[in-house]
Amino acid sequence: MLDVDDEVVSWSCRTVSLSNGSETYRPDFTVEGIGRRFVIDAVREDGAPAWAHARAVDTGLMFEAVDPAKLPRIRLKNAKDLLRYARHEAALADRIRLLAALDECSSLTVAEALMVFRETKPVAGLASMVLQRFVTMDLDERLIGPETIVRRKRD
Repeated sequence: MLDVDDEVVSWSCRTVSLSNGSETYRPDFTVEGIGRRFVIDAVREDGAPAWAHARAVDTGLMFEAVDPAKLPRIRLKNAKDLLRYARHEAALADRIRLLAALDECSSLTVAEALMVFRETKPVAGLASMVLQRFVTMDLDERLIGPETIVRRKRD
């Protein structure tokens, strides 16, 4: 979900170590957000040790614990589907064609957007453009399908 969150600039997995005497703990994610840096624990059912929050704050990091049961399942599934294509990149010509079509029409359905790809496998190209934040889709309401709306990302 971090890859599809507009508030996240970058993230890494288990890169920060928090220490309490001889104990060491690595939160699941370190996140660089817009104007803030924080760590997230979201994967483990047992959670962080009691001292981890205080150690994160001592190092200048906000600490966020996420209950895995409360993660938005639709967004999580959509993010997982998109991340399968993280190593792909849309060809320049395909990227230009889709962005030009979105400039002209303001939005397209996924089915319509897939038709503009000629050099890149369509789903891989569209997914990579979402992950690289050229375009956006609503990832919260329902699973990505042919009727999902694609819009150009505007800053």
